[in-house]
Amino acid sequence: MERALALIGTRSAMTLLREAFYGATRFDDLVRRAGVTPAIGSQRLREMVDNGLLKREPYQKPGQRTRHAYTVTEFGLEIFPIIVALAHLGDGLPSEPGKRIALSHEGCGEPVAAEVRCARGHVVTPAEIVVSVVEPAAPGADLPGSDG
Repeated sequence: MERALALIGTRSAMTLLREAFYGATRFDDLVRRAGVTPAIGSQRLREMVDNGLLKREPYQKPGQRTRHAYTVTEFGLEIFPIIVALAHLGDGLPSEPGKRIALSHEGCGEPVAAEVRCARGHVVTPAEIVVSVVEPAAPGADLPGSDG
């Protein structure tokens, strides 16, 4: 958890990710919508690209210089439930009138909720979680002919 927080545990990283999930792809749009400076935006986006959360792809309008678009990777999609949960938490905090947002499913219009589920689909509460330390497999342990 500490390694993940070191990467995404800042306001700037989370707001940039939020805006990427909400459809912003261009640097200028991401920085403006996230409310961060270009220097901070550049640094955070580079960190998220380097760690596989975002993909950086070049694009060029005719007659202009090459720029880059940022899109969420499959790995980065794992952060989506965190974004949804934080949005719901924010909705529960005292706010200024008119400052709330609603997240809904485009397909049916119903509100979106973040839940923790086990691999069988059961909703899991904090009291039902068992924490275990799992040792990494030895290199080559899963290769054919190995004793592992």
